[in-house]
Amino acid sequence: MFEKSYRDRLNADLARWEADGVIAPAAAASIRNALPQLAPGINIAVVVGIVGGLLIAAAFLAFVAAHWTEIARLARFAILLAGMVATYALGAWFAASGRNVLADLCASVGAIIFGAGIALVGQMYHLGEDFAGGMLLWSIGAFAAAFLTASRGALAVSLVAASIWTCMRTYDAPDVLHLPFVAVWLIAAGLAFAWNSRVAAHLVAVAVLPWWIATSLRFEFDGSQPSFVLANGAALLFGAGLAIAAMPSPRAMRLGSVLSIYGAFALAAVAALEVTTVDDIFRVRSSTMSGQPLWAILCGVAGVILTLVSATLTRRPGDILSACAIALVLLAAPLWPVSTAGEPWLAYAVLLCAMLCLVVSGVLDDVRPRIVAGWLGIAGVIAGITWAVKGSLLGRSAFLAAAGIVAVVFATVLNRALPRAER
Repeated sequence: MFEKSYRDRLNADLARWEADGVIAPAAAASIRNALPQLAPGINIAVVVGIVGGLLIAAAFLAFVAAHWTEIARLARFAILLAGMVATYALGAWFAASGRNVLADLCASVGAIIFGAGIALVGQMYHLGEDFAGGMLLWSIGAFAAAFLTASRGALAVSLVAASIWTCMRTYDAPDVLHLPFVAVWLIAAGLAFAWNSRVAAHLVAVAVLPWWIATSLRFEFDGSQPSFVLANGAALLFGAGLAIAAMPSPRAMRLGSVLSIYGAFALAAVAALEVTTVDDIFRVRSSTMSGQPLWAILCGVAGVILTLVSATLTRRPGDILSACAIALVLLAAPLWPVSTAGEPWLAYAVLLCAMLCLVVSGVLDDVRPRIVAGWLGIAGVIAGITWAVKGSLLGRSAFLAAAGIVAVVFATVLNRALPRAER
């Protein structure tokens, strides 16, 4: 929740309650005085200053690039080193004067110049062509800058470099699971937790997706579908986020809520992907078997267990339905038929039920992103069922009509069972 929008809504509610006589004016004033002061935001002057700084930096880089071959090797290295020193010195001055946005920008630019320095040294002295190793070194340097300066931009640079590193290592050694990135990601997640920053939590949540995608594509199991491996990753991200958010710490709640949102959207995307990739709309593997590596299955099971742990701690019914959604998406993999005869109607029904559970869980817990993810998942699954290549369109229309009737009947029963205040 953005702090400024929350303050605006709270002030509007306090004014309305005060006008309606719900609370006394003194109580409303006490609530307003108890709130801490908002951090200064980005104003027009800061925006213009950022643009001006970027233009000057671009002009400097263009000038250096135009005379690159005429500059001696040591002079090239000295230019980049001076650029880093000047950038971080300017960032320290901005931080001392309270201009945190500009200080963060300087730390980010310094991390980018550090990566350029690594590339330059490798080019000038013809070092070993280990591009992935250079990316790891860049990620470590940018992470050190982020740790020392609390720069969200430097953390973003570090995670981008680390993602490129793990994708390249996965491509170079497809028969080995690249676990070092997991350790790097956990360290970054710990830093986001320590900062109590929602921006850093978003960066960490996004950074885990390339590793899962690259890992799911690297295996060449007979009949293994990447969508099923991705489903286990989405389950783990969703369940771990809910379990972390259930902890009493506000830091854990902020980090876990962001992770669970990305996990919900990933689960919805995977549900649609299972239909579109397994049912011949897009052929990813030549076989139709649904084999999965054991470690991926264990990750999916852990996601379900962590969601149930969250439900136990929070006593929220929405978490139970989230566990059902995760379990149903994972159940679709073994339900898919091994042979090509017939259509996986049961798997279709399971995926639709999973996305319905995701929507209802978001409604019960009042989590709008989860509701949106569930609706997107329903739309994706229905689109995949409707436009699948094999099978008759008449049979699919009959299946969708039957599913719609069941949903309407379920809604009617639920409406009669719930108290009027909860409908």
